[in-house]
Amino acid sequence: MIDRGHSLSLARQAQLMQISRGSIYYRRKSPNSEQVSLAHTLDALHVAHPFAGSRMLRGLLQRQGHCVGRRHVRTLMKRMCITALYCQPRTSARHPQHKIYPYLLRNKSVTYANQVWAMDITYVRMHKGWLYLCAVVDWYSRKVLAWRLSNTMDVQFCVDAVQEAIARWGTPAIFNTDQGSQFTSEAFTAQLKRHGIRISMDGKGAWRDNVFVERLWRSIKYEEIYLKAYDSVRAARCGIAQYLQFYNSQRPHQAHSQATPDEAYFAALPFAQMQAA
Repeated sequence: MIDRGHSLSLARQAQLMQISRGSIYYRRKSPNSEQVSLAHTLDALHVAHPFAGSRMLRGLLQRQGHCVGRRHVRTLMKRMCITALYCQPRTSARHPQHKIYPYLLRNKSVTYANQVWAMDITYVRMHKGWLYLCAVVDWYSRKVLAWRLSNTMDVQFCVDAVQEAIARWGTPAIFNTDQGSQFTSEAFTAQLKRHGIRISMDGKGAWRDNVFVERLWRSIKYEEIYLKAYDSVRAARCGIAQYLQFYNSQRPHQAHSQATPDEAYFAALPFAQMQAA
């Protein structure tokens, strides 16, 4: 948008674009080793104690020797998409101008594959820095239908994951997310409406509304991410891909009497096709 080689001065270009002149010169700095270490420790504490809010996490970090205040902890939690799992005023970064849809799954019996899909975003630790992981999960079978990694929290990697899931597995009757700005954006909701999918969103402070995806994050972090120190995006993508292949096709799931998510999903597909007919 800004052309540094143009005859117009940068100040004039910024004025025409209605952006701050100072933003033109901003260059994002990579996190230093102390910031990365603090973020990794905070992530591990959150998974071990998901009920802990910023006050408790600050205390736990200080007991481990980190000199950190509550405001810094809250900033990191927001950046890493970490929220305590209890009722609180705000559980996700909502956009004030985006439409919020009602929660459609309360007291609803989910009995077959492709009846309900759910989606969420989590933080992935790296040896240096971090990434964001989103996944589309079939609510009935717990099968991961599609996923994407990104180094930013924009909406596009979520859109790409949903497009892949629909292209490979068809469409669900209901798609459930939280009230985060990525999921309430027009770019995201428009593609669901285009396929006739009913949109459902978690209630404010109701973390249990999307508990199955939260359970997936706990599994993948303890069984894959925390066991490795990814040194590149490629290494993270390969490691997560291998784990999710194992998770879908080999890992027994207690919800289905030790059947794998793949087995539960494909066994329920004939019933799903009859429901759609």
